[in-house]
Amino acid sequence: MARQLRINYPGAFYHVTSRGNEQKAVFKSKRDREKFLEYLETATLRYKAVVHVYCLLNNHYHILIETPSGNLPQIMRHINGAYTTHFNVKRSRSGHLFQGRYKAILVDADAYAKELSRYIHLNPVRAKMAEKPEEYKWSSYLDYIGERKSHEWLNRDFILGYFGKKVPAAEREYKRFVSSLEGKEHESPLKEVFASTILGDRGFIEYVKKNFVKIKETDKEIPATKAFTEEASMEEIFEAVDKMFSEGRLSRDVKQYLWHRYTSVHLKKIGEQFKISESAVSHAVSRVSKTIAKDKEVRKKIDKLINKLNHSRFKT
Repeated sequence: MARQLRINYPGAFYHVTSRGNEQKAVFKSKRDREKFLEYLETATLRYKAVVHVYCLLNNHYHILIETPSGNLPQIMRHINGAYTTHFNVKRSRSGHLFQGRYKAILVDADAYAKELSRYIHLNPVRAKMAEKPEEYKWSSYLDYIGERKSHEWLNRDFILGYFGKKVPAAEREYKRFVSSLEGKEHESPLKEVFASTILGDRGFIEYVKKNFVKIKETDKEIPATKAFTEEASMEEIFEAVDKMFSEGRLSRDVKQYLWHRYTSVHLKKIGEQFKISESAVSHAVSRVSKTIAKDKEVRKKIDKLINKLNHSRFKT
């Protein structure tokens, strides 16, 4: 498995999963699962982790976790390391339990926390381990719908807050939200992950890239780093715009706007391509910015175009 680019900062949310080595079971008994939940609890006490959602299957687990201290590596060393020690000592074995490093997707929580919680809670149904999510004991779903006393360390408030101000009503609405996809084909929200690293829209990706992505020399072999260091070519931009906009001034302006805003190419070079001055390019970029602000359809088209450029070139 290729090494992941790790992005850590205070307040970050992650969807984390880790699979058993050679796809083998990592939970073989009730006590194994109880012990893993104990390590989730100690992670909240020692390292200030905030666990929002969890689901323990046979050969892997899913958690939605928040890191107020920006210390996911420390949290995961504790959880996976302590649990591996428990598993090995109990069975007089040695060596790795999990397949490589854990996989962590940085998440725009406001946009995706609800969908991810539903995706995680429906895992036992997709795996045919239960007909309904409430039939499966080893996830946080029963806590979310109020059918058992919730663990004190499990934070339900953030996600349930989207479903109502009063807890009983929010629990009922959440159950309806999850049940609405039972037995139906639906795409995983994780299909929208950028560069195997970030789940969020263009604005969130740009925010993270600008403020928290630091590419070290040792990171350059990681496939995902290309998404943060390479730029779309003129040909790619022009081809994408031609498919989205008919020929005309708006199409020319959008090409200049994207080439200027999303690459390091200077105005002079852009102007040379279009046989116009630098100031004319600047005016074109300004016109598109104003159009985006007032025309929802153009804004949607440009957002879709940018996401398509990003995902088609950098999805790994």
